[in-house]
Amino acid sequence: MKFLLAAVNAKYIHSNLGIYSLKACADARMAGEPVEIELAEYTINHQPEQVLQDIYRRRPEAVGFSCYIWNISFIRELIADLALVLPQTEIWLGGPEVSFECERLLHSLPAVRGVMKGEGEETFCGLAAAYGEAERLGASLQAESGIPGPSDADLAAIPNLAFRRRDGGIFQTPDGPPSDMGSFPFSYKQLGLENLEHRIIYYESSRGCPFSCSYCLSSVDKALRFRSISLVKQELDWFLERKVPQVKFVDRTFNCKKSHALAIWRHIQEHDNGVTNFHFEIAADLLDEEEMELLEKMRPGLVQLEIGVQSTNPQTLREIRRRTDIGEIRRITARINSWHNIHQHLDLIAGLPWEGIESFRTSFNEVYGMEPEQLQLGFLKVLKGSHMAEMAESYGLVYSRRPPYEVLSTRWISYEELLELKGVEEMVEIHYNSRQFVHTLALLQEEFSTPYDMFLHMARFYREQGYAGLNHSRAARYEILWKMIGSLTVDCGRREIYRDALVFDLYLRENAKSRPEFARDQNPFKERMREFYRVEAQEPRYLSGYQGCDGRQLQRMTHLEGMGDGTLVLFDYRDRDPLDYNARTWRLDLDGAVKR
Repeated sequence: MKFLLAAVNAKYIHSNLGIYSLKACADARMAGEPVEIELAEYTINHQPEQVLQDIYRRRPEAVGFSCYIWNISFIRELIADLALVLPQTEIWLGGPEVSFECERLLHSLPAVRGVMKGEGEETFCGLAAAYGEAERLGASLQAESGIPGPSDADLAAIPNLAFRRRDGGIFQTPDGPPSDMGSFPFSYKQLGLENLEHRIIYYESSRGCPFSCSYCLSSVDKALRFRSISLVKQELDWFLERKVPQVKFVDRTFNCKKSHALAIWRHIQEHDNGVTNFHFEIAADLLDEEEMELLEKMRPGLVQLEIGVQSTNPQTLREIRRRTDIGEIRRITARINSWHNIHQHLDLIAGLPWEGIESFRTSFNEVYGMEPEQLQLGFLKVLKGSHMAEMAESYGLVYSRRPPYEVLSTRWISYEELLELKGVEEMVEIHYNSRQFVHTLALLQEEFSTPYDMFLHMARFYREQGYAGLNHSRAARYEILWKMIGSLTVDCGRREIYRDALVFDLYLRENAKSRPEFARDQNPFKERMREFYRVEAQEPRYLSGYQGCDGRQLQRMTHLEGMGDGTLVLFDYRDRDPLDYNARTWRLDLDGAVKR
């Protein structure tokens, strides 16, 4: 008997933590049972027809899908056809997108046998065992209808299920106790997964959340549980030995238990392999002095912190049940910034109650002023089962009925205003979060009263010029920004400063093969550049890591750029900043490039 777990991931296959966990748990506990549990991974870039063909060729007796807001539409389309080509195959769903309103979902999807609600590991093991028992007893066609699989009585004994009885009725079993985090096998090792050097790995060391944020499903799970530190350390060592590039902890508030967070942070610092980066979602205002002192010692690039600010409006924070000290977050993030060793990612959510457009502008400007490496401007998703969904009517909350159920308007903000924020979001993503325009943005901000106004102006320029919503090359982004700068009222001297800043930003990331139209003529600098590389090859002063290279080789592997003030800027692409991957630079004065 074959039970296929089909993982339809987002854009790329990193690793599907939920599906891997289900398979590993079942494999560990199903020894001797006649059940083959197979894993199939796809992405939403696959055509449904491709996925359908692959599942058909595997001929499973049962198939399970893990459902999220980003793949549920794909899965709905897929299972309608799957039921036609494999009518004897039973279809099961699980995941946050189907764990609520199960009865309504089963009525709308007649091809689906049932839903695994909430946590899946224990439930799936019970379900797989029931199929194995049916197979062992030769009961795969026990019902008069010829439908394979366990009997209604067998399924009714499994907690956390909603299923279609043989007579067509819907039955929901009671909820089981919260799962013991220590009972789960380590899925990556259990399944023998190797060749992880280029994969982002998701890892879970705790479940549940101590907070009650109204927009988040984690607040529904009050049973806060932790995997033992001894197990966590062993498993992190497994990733470190394989030089996984990034391990993303999916713990909802990683530092809600200080002893747990400190133990893990100390371990990754002491066992740092110089390659692996660890991503944590934290509450910054919970960090104390001991934790800060430890984080300060981390290798640059070892740790990445995601901090959910969501809003700086006190009334909004109270309404969404978020206990946040904005002043403390500002102090903590500023201190972390001063170390220049940790990437900070701060989040805002548009469409929250009591947050109109003016309030959101204030929130944006305050968070932008905290100078994170990335500012994520997200839009409220009204998730099934959340308190926000229950309060939608009283908030005048209008949201799309299609996944991901994004806000369209509220009592406080209109659809027109949310469209304004969409434009700002696009500009922030392109120009700020890419870290490719850092110096130009710093100059440009001086032309506007607030950072928000700067990005709003960019968004309007993109829309008016027909650039919005299109994919542009990196080089084209610089050309567009230069055109926008040209539309501003700036004098010639200021324009030349912008020219140098844009070129500086361009070459920071890569040694561009073709120069942009706005780049300064380099002919007046050619002789000084040749002399610099000749001397540098003989007596390295800046490029000591290029032993044995002659001047021409140095010139190909690095870049020298002449600026408006007559100085030269040297870009070294072998020596990059671990946080933003920009090249190391030196600014050489009029004679510094040739004098020793």
